[in-house]
Amino acid sequence: GSALCQRAAAAERFRLIDQLTGRHSVAWLCRQLGVARSGFYAWRQRQEEPGKRAAENAAITAEITAVFQEHRGFYGSPRIHQELRASGRHVGRHRVARLMNRAQLRARTRKAFRPCSRTSKGAVGVVENLLQQDFQPPAPNRCWAGDITYIRTTAGWRYLAVWIDLFSRRVVGWALDQRMDAALVIEALNRALGHRQVEPDQLLIHTDQGSQYRANDYRELLQKEKISCSMSAKGCCWDNAVVESFFSTLKLELNLDDDRDILIAPQQLQRDLALWIEGYYNRERRHSTIGYLSPIDYEQAFIAARTLTPVNS
Repeated sequence: GSALCQRAAAAERFRLIDQLTGRHSVAWLCRQLGVARSGFYAWRQRQEEPGKRAAENAAITAEITAVFQEHRGFYGSPRIHQELRASGRHVGRHRVARLMNRAQLRARTRKAFRPCSRTSKGAVGVVENLLQQDFQPPAPNRCWAGDITYIRTTAGWRYLAVWIDLFSRRVVGWALDQRMDAALVIEALNRALGHRQVEPDQLLIHTDQGSQYRANDYRELLQKEKISCSMSAKGCCWDNAVVESFFSTLKLELNLDDDRDILIAPQQLQRDLALWIEGYYNRERRHSTIGYLSPIDYEQAFIAARTLTPVNS
C-alpha cells in the first residue's frame, strides 16, 4: 500500500517536471520536488512509445542473428556483444543475451572436455615440467604448447599435431598425417619455426610425455635449435589443458567428433583444417582468454602497444 502510494506520488512529480522542462532546468526542478534526476530520466524513458523500443530491439536482433549465422551458431552473447561493439553498435551485454533468448538463438556448446595425458613409466626422454600450468606468458614466442589428436576419416584414422603460442592462443604450426610418429610433430614444429621469428634462448615448448616427444629425432631438433623443453607431470591431465581445449573446440565446430555417423574424406579434412585454423580461428574467432580478440589481433595489439611505449634513455 504505502509503496504504491510513494510510486504514484513520484510519478506525479515526474509528470510535472516533464511539463516544466521548457521553463526550468531538469536539475533545478528535481531539487525543488525532491526527486533524483536519474529517476526522472528512467521514468521518461519508460514513457516513450513502445514502438520505438520495439523497433530498436528488432534492429539489434537482426544484427545479432547475422553474427550468429556468420559464426555458424557457435557464438554466445559475450562474443556477439563484442562483435556488435566492434561494428559500432552501443548495446549492453545483458540486452544482447535477453534478445538472443527471446529469438531462441542458443549457441552450440561443447561437452566439458576431458583432457587425457599420455605417460610412460620410467621412459627415457622425460623432462621436468617447467611450465607448471602458467598459460599466460608475457609475450609471443615465449611458450608454445603441443599435442596430437586423432580424427576418423573415410580412409581410416588421421592424426593432427599442433603447436599453439600460449600468449595469443594462435596456432603457429600444424601437420596432418596417417602416422602418429615423431616425424609428424617435427613437421608441425618446423613449420612453426619457419613462420615465427624466434629467439631460441627465450622459447619454451611444452608437451605431454608421449613417445613422439621423447624420440631422439625430436630431442635432437630441440638441441639444434637451442629450445628449452617441458613436459606434463605424470598423470596430470591439466598440465596441457590449453591444447586439449583447442582440440575440443576444433572437433565441435568442424563436426569431427569420434561418434559422428558421416565420415569425412582425408583430402576434405586437410582443406577444412586449413580454412578453419588459418582463415577463421587465427584471424577471426574471438577468444575469451585474450579479451575477446582473435589471436592475430591480440598479437598485433601487443606489437602496437610496445611500439608506442617510450624507451627510457
